[in-house]
Amino acid sequence: MKKDVYQKITDTIVTFLEQGVRPWQKPWSAPHGEGRITRPLRANGLPYQGINVLMLWSAALEMGYGSATWMTFRQALAVGGNVRKGETGTLVVYADRIIRTETNEQGEEAEHAIPFMNGYTVFNVEQIDGLPDQYRDAPQAPLRPVERIELAEAFFKAAAVDVVHGGGKAFYSPLVDRVHMPAIEFFRDALSYYAVLGHESIHWTRHPSRLAREFGRKRFGDEGYAMEELVAELGAAFLLADLGLTPEVREDHAAYVASWIKVLKDDKRAIFTAASHAQRAADFLHGLQPNEARAA
Repeated sequence: MKKDVYQKITDTIVTFLEQGVRPWQKPWSAPHGEGRITRPLRANGLPYQGINVLMLWSAALEMGYGSATWMTFRQALAVGGNVRKGETGTLVVYADRIIRTETNEQGEEAEHAIPFMNGYTVFNVEQIDGLPDQYRDAPQAPLRPVERIELAEAFFKAAAVDVVHGGGKAFYSPLVDRVHMPAIEFFRDALSYYAVLGHESIHWTRHPSRLAREFGRKRFGDEGYAMEELVAELGAAFLLADLGLTPEVREDHAAYVASWIKVLKDDKRAIFTAASHAQRAADFLHGLQPNEARAA
């Protein structure tokens, strides 16, 4: 396989390490497994080995997948499943070799094996619809019921945000224009779930087909990234206040505080800009509600 693929794998690991994350220590917060480390599994249940373990752990960590099972596009089709449109696969590799015959100076032929890396793409089962139950991770213990909040449930349903439930990470993916959320049963309570859903729904409004909000984000943690997170934080607070809910303080957002402080110190107008965008985002979601009038 080409050197750039080796570099791609190396860069992925380095990126996590630079963020203070060791993907081999705790690959993901698996809802069903209390965070236990499990080797990634093939469609036939056999575990991956070597560098593929790190690559699939890294992908699970980045995308918040709770399942350890992966399969190819064709394997999914073969059992009645289909990869959701817009989903991006993950590279796995295997060692191979080619045999070349060379002739030496004496005219004698000799065969030489030349090793190389080959690869193919796999998808986590949480990226695939229609799979039989055997490919889904069964809870190890009964899930405690969570009583949903009727007003919030109706609000987000009317907003028609594309939400996929599964895994242990909440995030909005602009690439596929979709919000990923852990199941409500894996939150401390219903309020925590709706608070996080509100935050990610504010992110959802930044899509070019909606509010086209862009702060020049180029990489994780830069000023544009910090501004968008600040907008989502404020927008969720506005939204939940409108719904009569107390905003949830997300522990995973504590790391943003330093970057927010820097943004605000560098630009005295930044908080005004963020608040304005946050209000527009909250109003946009309110505007999707049937028969709801909003004051300016």
